[in-house]
Amino acid sequence: MKRALSAAAAALLCSCAVGPNFKTPEAPKVTGYLPEGSQTPVAAGAVKSTAGEAGSEAEAQRYVTGMDIPGHWWALFHSQALDALVQQALKSNPTLQGAQAALRQANEEVAAQRGTYLPAVQANYAFSRQKDATGTLAPTLNSGVPVYNLHTAQVSVSYLFDIFGVNRRQVESLQALADSQRYQLEAAYLTLTSNLVAAAIEEASLRAQLAATLEIARSEREAAQILRHQYELGSIALTDVMAQDAALAALEATLPPLEKQLAQQRHLLTALAGRFPSDEPAQKFELSDLTLPQEIPVSVPAALVRQRPDVLAAETQLHSASAELGVATANLLPQITLTAALGGTSTVFNQLFATGNTFWSAGASLTQTLFSGGTLIHRRRAAAAALDQAGAQYRSVVLAAFQNVADTLTALQLDAEAVGASTRAQQAAADSLEATRRNVEVGSMSYLALLNAQQTYSQAVLALAQARANRYSDTAALYEALGGGWWNRNDAQH
Repeated sequence: MKRALSAAAAALLCSCAVGPNFKTPEAPKVTGYLPEGSQTPVAAGAVKSTAGEAGSEAEAQRYVTGMDIPGHWWALFHSQALDALVQQALKSNPTLQGAQAALRQANEEVAAQRGTYLPAVQANYAFSRQKDATGTLAPTLNSGVPVYNLHTAQVSVSYLFDIFGVNRRQVESLQALADSQRYQLEAAYLTLTSNLVAAAIEEASLRAQLAATLEIARSEREAAQILRHQYELGSIALTDVMAQDAALAALEATLPPLEKQLAQQRHLLTALAGRFPSDEPAQKFELSDLTLPQEIPVSVPAALVRQRPDVLAAETQLHSASAELGVATANLLPQITLTAALGGTSTVFNQLFATGNTFWSAGASLTQTLFSGGTLIHRRRAAAAALDQAGAQYRSVVLAAFQNVADTLTALQLDAEAVGASTRAQQAAADSLEATRRNVEVGSMSYLALLNAQQTYSQAVLALAQARANRYSDTAALYEALGGGWWNRNDAQH
């Protein structure tokens, strides 16, 4: 009976850990990302298709609530060049490699702190040659020899009896920080892939804009030549020619900025792939090489906080702060340390453990800080404030995550409408161009009218390319906002 009571008491002491026990924050009690009655695709849980707004069934996107996100979500754009570049970046990007190293470091810190659960065992051997002052002090040795060698060897064991859980809370805190680093690695992975996809789409958009602008410039040059010829014939004023020259010059001035943006976009893609600018990748991107995903997953709000790496990282930071409050609380309470030592000493090495030369000790100590100038209590208050701060930061990250999703959903709906309007504008410009071309052929309209129609059509093509690129970019942004499906990757740090 006595032995059972002792075991129960020991188990109770071992399970005691002061400080708050962390509880995972509840998911926000909301049913949608946008207000009721919103015209955007997802409002209070509703799901719509954007086929009508886009004006083209091929450009329709259907939003599916609860649909899971693939780990390699960028593959949904069906671009082999994009897939290849992403794989290169995942292997060579130094930011991702740094995040991986930080995770390894955090895991080793946890393993190191777990060592405090076990006794610390140390072995010590000391050798010295000594001479005693026999004229003043009594001889140290029984033999009275003043000069001698002294060998001492011992093994000592110490163990902090973690009654109030200071070590366990410290391990808990470090484990939470390691989990935070794991989610930060996933966030770095998601940021890298999202930035690379966005950069590829922007490159494709710039190429389309540059091509359309060059076509407009060609039409403007032809128009300028026609007007100059008409001026020489005396049919128009010089001011008309000057106005056209000014318009052409203004248009040509937009070409260098576009070329600069395209070059810088190539540099960005190269850097994201872990290469120097002189070693840019072979992949080049055109909008025609990308396919718009037709089905878009929309996570339910309650699931978003378990998917976003930044939210999970903030949660683990909150967990760490909770455990640190337990550490600060335990430091206010008594600490019990058990110690033991076994060894021997002799003037001859091979007689260290001979009879009469051995020694041992065993004991326990209890330490309680009685006065420290308020240091410990203020540290506990600081830990409590840090916990409040971590809680506020967590709530802020959750709000930002929901805002991010709402922004991208709104952007996608408006992008669909912009693509629809731009498609109709391009079709109208194409019809006008064809009609003008027929009129020019029969002589009812001047060639200058044809050039103006071609310019209008090229501008419509430019506007449509920009609208399509925005839709691609915001689709990629939605995958990022919903967490990027990292939990479905085989190489994810689960």
